[in-house]
Amino acid sequence: MRNIKKDQQFWSAGHTIRGEAHFTKRESLYGWVSYFIRGKFKNDLVAEAKSPATTPQTIAFRNKANMSLKEFSIGWKHYFKGDCGITKPWSLYGVAGLGIIGGKIKNTFQTSIDTSLYNTPILNGDSRFKRLTADLGIGWEAPITGDIILYNELKVWIPASDYPNKYLLNNSYVPLIASFHFGIRVYFE
Repeated sequence: MRNIKKDQQFWSAGHTIRGEAHFTKRESLYGWVSYFIRGKFKNDLVAEAKSPATTPQTIAFRNKANMSLKEFSIGWKHYFKGDCGITKPWSLYGVAGLGIIGGKIKNTFQTSIDTSLYNTPILNGDSRFKRLTADLGIGWEAPITGDIILYNELKVWIPASDYPNKYLLNNSYVPLIASFHFGIRVYFE
């Protein structure tokens, strides 16, 4: 998984559990839960004095941050080539759904900043946040043996909501996730 949003970019590994209900051989409803280990990133920031009498007027500091994410999504899966029963050598499909991301951010300032004297662009410490998402993706499947199927997917989670959180440097539609998933699917008829 890659958070591609400016000022908060990181890589993280995780796990996805999903289930599918097939209405036809080409149309399915899916539900998935994904969770990822903490992704780490750094920002060089500046604290500005609240009063013109404070010296120095600015303090440069580094923030070390980490973010962990969990997502729940439900949506539709459509096969462009092949079908859920893998009657062809391989299948190509798309997914579209709605989800909820739950995240946790932790900021650690590398320089001590007196917040009674200085304004910082973010707060030191940790906070939780939630976002609604639009989830889009494309995937490929091929049978390994019998009803066991190998799959690969490329997905994006586009935040559909945002709200101010003083622990996030960039609040506008954060996080913006691109993820690559691979695994096996067991098909039951």
